[in-house]
Amino acid sequence: MHVQIDLTTQPIDLLSAVPPEFAGGAGARVEFQGTVRGEEAGLPIAALEYEVYLPMAERVMRRIVEDLGHRHPCRWVRVTHRVGVVPVGEAAIQVAVTAAHRAAAFALVTRFMDRLKQDVPIWKRRALAPAELEALRP
Repeated sequence: MHVQIDLTTQPIDLLSAVPPEFAGGAGARVEFQGTVRGEEAGLPIAALEYEVYLPMAERVMRRIVEDLGHRHPCRWVRVTHRVGVVPVGEAAIQVAVTAAHRAAAFALVTRFMDRLKQDVPIWKRRALAPAELEALRP
């Protein structure tokens, strides 16, 4: 299984393609995109701010994917997590998977997201109110 982990401050390219060498033998492609909602804890927000301990987060994400891959065999997995300020409506995370069969792909994505929230050192530090987001724009 090929694993790609990306942590970025840039918007996530939700249309990026599967590398051709991992597409041919796959009967399933599953993608999950987690987007920032317009409220947090019942209050309106304009963005979330994600903080990360980079070297450890990459290592833990890779370990989780590889561990899950033993139980749910997949050909290719790409996890892209955005850090820093992420405005409402934009993707904070994308998990893309190819596998021979859909059951393995869905299971890996679902279990990865569960473990990400409990094991990976990425924190939603605070929600920004609309006026705070405007102050950050150039």
